[in-house]
Amino acid sequence: MDISIDFDKCCGAGQCVLAAPEVFDQRDEDGVVVLLDDTPPAEQTENVVQAAAVCPAAVIQVRV
Repeated sequence: MDISIDFDKCCGAGQCVLAAPEVFDQRDEDGVVVLLDDTPPAEQTENVVQAAAVCPAAVIQVRV
């Protein structure tokens, strides 16, 4: 799985963290997404795809 994020367009909604907390977090100072694991295990695929789908700014791209 390949995850790419357009950090400059992140609005800090946090939906990615709710969908995949083992893969995404947010910076304390501005809420911008942080990628905790750029090569998450296969069992996280569904969560990561869901995180990309619910992102209101559509900044997460996932290639499986």
